[in-house]
Amino acid sequence: MHRGRALSVTSLSGLPQWELDQLPVEDLLLFEVSWEVTNKVGGIYTVIQTKAKTTVEEWGENYLLIGPYFEHNMKTQVEPCEPVHEVVAGAVEAMKKHGCQVHVGRWLIEGSPCAVLFELGASAGSLDRWRGDLWEACGVGLPTHDVEAQDALLLGALTAWFLKEVTDRASGQRVVAHFHEWQAGVGLVLCHARRLPLGCIFTTHATLLGRHLCAANADFYNRLQQFDIDKEAGERQIYHRYCIERASVHCAHVFTTVSEITATEAEHILKRKPDVVTPNGLSVKRFSAMHEFQNLHTTYKARIQDFVRGHFYGHLDFDLEKTLFLFIAGRYEFSNKGADILLESLSRLNFLLKLHKSTVTVVVFFIMPAKTNNFNVETLKGQAVRKQLWDTAHALKEKFGKKLYEALLRGEIPDMNTILDRDDVTIMKRAIFSTQRQSLPPVTTHNMMEDSTDPILSTIRRIGLFNHRTDRVKVVLHPEFLSSTSPLLPLDYEQFVRGCHLGVFPSYYEPWGYTPAECTVMGIPSVTTNLSGFGCFMQEHVADPAAYGIYIVDRRFRSPDESCNQLTQFLYGFCKQSRRQRIIQRNRTERLSDLLDWRYLGRYYQHARHLALSRAFPEHFHIEPVSPPLTDGFKFPRPSSVPPSPSVSQASSPVSSEAEDENEDGRYDEEEEAERDRANIKSPFSVDNISQGKKKLHGEYKN
Repeated sequence: MHRGRALSVTSLSGLPQWELDQLPVEDLLLFEVSWEVTNKVGGIYTVIQTKAKTTVEEWGENYLLIGPYFEHNMKTQVEPCEPVHEVVAGAVEAMKKHGCQVHVGRWLIEGSPCAVLFELGASAGSLDRWRGDLWEACGVGLPTHDVEAQDALLLGALTAWFLKEVTDRASGQRVVAHFHEWQAGVGLVLCHARRLPLGCIFTTHATLLGRHLCAANADFYNRLQQFDIDKEAGERQIYHRYCIERASVHCAHVFTTVSEITATEAEHILKRKPDVVTPNGLSVKRFSAMHEFQNLHTTYKARIQDFVRGHFYGHLDFDLEKTLFLFIAGRYEFSNKGADILLESLSRLNFLLKLHKSTVTVVVFFIMPAKTNNFNVETLKGQAVRKQLWDTAHALKEKFGKKLYEALLRGEIPDMNTILDRDDVTIMKRAIFSTQRQSLPPVTTHNMMEDSTDPILSTIRRIGLFNHRTDRVKVVLHPEFLSSTSPLLPLDYEQFVRGCHLGVFPSYYEPWGYTPAECTVMGIPSVTTNLSGFGCFMQEHVADPAAYGIYIVDRRFRSPDESCNQLTQFLYGFCKQSRRQRIIQRNRTERLSDLLDWRYLGRYYQHARHLALSRAFPEHFHIEPVSPPLTDGFKFPRPSSVPPSPSVSQASSPVSSEAEDENEDGRYDEEEEAERDRANIKSPFSVDNISQGKKKLHGEYKN
C-alpha cells in the first residue's frame, strides 16, 4: 500500500495551511484528455491552460495532455519534441506503424507540459469500425450528419488505442486518465469496455441537456426533477450526445463537476452524484506593490476613453471623468448569459439616473461574438474623426508653442489675440464642423448579418436605448472578440477588463463562470448570480461579498422582475460611489484572488486522482476519508472599514457623501485592513457540503 509523505502547501496571504497525502508520482502517469488541449473553444481551455503549471510542479514529466491536432494551433502554440518517457515513445511509434498521425510537443504555456495530438483526418478510414466498437461498448449509435460527434469518436478511439499501448508497456507504473466533457468521454467508454488497467476520472463542466433547456426558457431549476430526460434530449436531436455523456459518467471511477449548482443538475440529468466538486481556478500573478494594478486600470481606462470619444463624436456632451465603463462578455447565449435581464436593468438604471439628475454617465459594452459582415462605417468614421481632431490640435499646439517660445525669447508677453492667425481659426472651425452629426451614435460597432432578429438589438429597440443625448446609459454592442490589432478598440481582453469599472454577468445558466473570476483576479468588481458556480463559491467563502466588490443577484428564489430590480439597485448603488470608494473596493476585490489560485484549489484535483487510484487499484492505494477534503478554510470577514448596514439587503459598499469622504482617509488603511482580515479568518467550513442535513432547494421562479 502506497502512503506518501504529507504535502504542505504554503498559505496564501493568510489562508491556512493544509495537508494531503502525496501520491508517489514517480510510479504513476497522468494523462489529461480534452478537445480543448491547445485548441481554444471555451472555458475548458482556460481550465487546462491555467492549471498546467501547478500540475507540472506536482507531477513533472509524468503529466501529459491528449487532444486533437490542428495545424494552425501546432504552428503557433506547440514546439515539436520527442517523448521523454520510453513508454509514451513506444506507444506513439506503435500507432504510427499502423498509419496514425501522432504529433508530440511542448505546449507553450506556463509549465510547458508535453502534449500528444492526434490527426483525426488521417484515421477517418476507421470511422465505421470504431462506430461499431462504440455500439458494442454502450449501445450508442452516431448519426452520419453529426460531424462533431464523429470527430469526438475519432479522438476517443485514438485515445483509447494510445492508452492501451501505454498500459501494455507501463510495467510497474499505474496510469490515471482524466477526461473532460463528452467529446473526450468516448475514449473513457472504450477504455472501460476494453478493461484497461487505469484509473478514470470524468469531469463535466456543463451538462449538454442543461444548457439546451435553459436556452429554451424551460424553467430549468424549478422543474429539474420533473423533466423526462430522454424525451427532452430526443426532441433537441442530441440524444446520442447525451448518451455518450451519461455513459462516460457511469464508466468513470470518479465523477467530478465544477460547482455545487452543477452537481445538483448532474445528479438529476446524468443520474449520478458527483464524487468530488472541483472548482475552477486561475494562475494568479501578484504585483509586488498594491498600487500597480490600479495604475493598469488608469492606463487602459484612458484607451477606452479614446474609443468613446470617437464613437460618440458629435454627442460627447458628457464628462468622461464621470463616466463608468461596464461590460458583459462571453458566448452569445442571450438568456443563459443574462443579457436579457441586464438590458432591462439598464433601462431602469437610465430612468433612475435621469430622475435624480445624476452627472454620472454609464457606457455598457456587450462583448459577445455574433455573425457580422464588416465594421460599421459610421463607427470607423468616428475613430477617423477623433484621430483627425487629435492631429489638428497637435499641429496648432506646435505652432502656438513656437510663437510663444519666440516671444518669450524677446522678453515679451505675447498678445493672445494675435498669437493665432485667421488660418488657425479657420482650421479650428473646420474641425468643429467635422464633428457635426445628424444621426445618433450607433449601438453596434459592426454590420450584423441578422440585424432584424438579433436578440440584443431587438431588445434595445424595445426599451429605446438608442444613445440619445439625454440618456445617461449608453450601449455599445461589439460582436467580435477583442484584439489588440483592431482598428476600433485596440485592446486585448485582459487590457479591456482592467480598464473597465464593473463586469456584469447576471447568468441564468453558468456552471462556473470564468468571466467574473477573471475580473476578481484583476481587481475589477463584478456582478454574478446565485445560479453560477462562482457566485455560490463566493457566498460560501466571503461573509459579505458585496463589500469586496462581488455583487450576487438572486435568480434562484426571486421572480424575474425582482431579480431585475435587485440588479438595478446594485448598478445604481455602484454609480453613486465616489472615485475613492471605487479604489478601495478594487483593492478589496483583488485581495480575493488568493481564493481562486490553483495552488489553493488544486487540492480537489489531487483528491480526485487519489480517489480514482484507490478505486481502480484498491490493493495498492487507499484513501481516508473517502469524502472530499474540507477547505479547512476560511471565510473572509466583513471589512472592518465598512460601516454596518441597517439592512442585510442593502449594498455593503458605502454610499458617496461629502461628509464621509472628508474622514475616509483616516478610517481606511488597506494594509491594516488586509492584515486584520487574515487574522479574523473563520474555520472550518466545507466547499463540498454547503449545508449538512439541509435539503437542497430548487428555484421557485424561472428568470
